[in-house]
Amino acid sequence: MRSYWLIKSEPDAFSWDQQVANGIEPWTGVRNHTAKQNLAAMRKGDRAFFYHSNIGKEIVGIVEVAREAYPDPSAEPGQPWVCVDMKALGPLTKPVTLAAAKADPELADLALVRFSRLSVAPVSEAHWKYICKLGGVVP
Repeated sequence: MRSYWLIKSEPDAFSWDQQVANGIEPWTGVRNHTAKQNLAAMRKGDRAFFYHSNIGKEIVGIVEVAREAYPDPSAEPGQPWVCVDMKALGPLTKPVTLAAAKADPELADLALVRFSRLSVAPVSEAHWKYICKLGGVVP
């Protein structure tokens, strides 16, 4: 069974366009224990929303886990951080903004709304389908 996630990146550091250009990209640099546990829970074939944080503050695309968790090569030696490889699948036709998510009662318990600083968060199947609909894509 597929799980769903939301991953965040500051677009001036790594953008959706860069993800698309690279095809498959290691999702490195996560340095929060809850986010690390979420990365470790991801399975090949899981899907994630690609969210631009700080600038834009919107869900802009969909990626798929291409490789499950392995030691993050950007971490200091001996540190417990992990990364996964993400594969770009496609953009949302209409980006879904944080403001729109916060204003929508259907998304009140979405992790993006409740824990807005968490960089890797789970998304329920119901929220996944709803956000895809808002974004103009078929789940």
